[in-house]
Amino acid sequence: MRLIDELNDLHAVYVDAVNTAVGHDDLAQVDRLAHEYDNAATQLVAEREGKTHLLPLHRGTPVTPLRRLASRLGMQRAA
Repeated sequence: MRLIDELNDLHAVYVDAVNTAVGHDDLAQVDRLAHEYDNAATQLVAEREGKTHLLPLHRGTPVTPLRRLASRLGMQRAA
């Protein structure tokens, strides 16, 4: 299986989980899932590219689509 296909499958799993958390109004879970997705996707790429020796990455919080969704939901809830 190609890396992009694996990443798409991983993303689909997390989108379903985020939608479920949103349905339960659990924004803390949405944030946790976004963080887990970032780590899982990074791990998958590192394993496929033979770069696991570079993990864990030391970076700031990445701005990913799931994190943007979590942020928007938090702002809407606060309003």
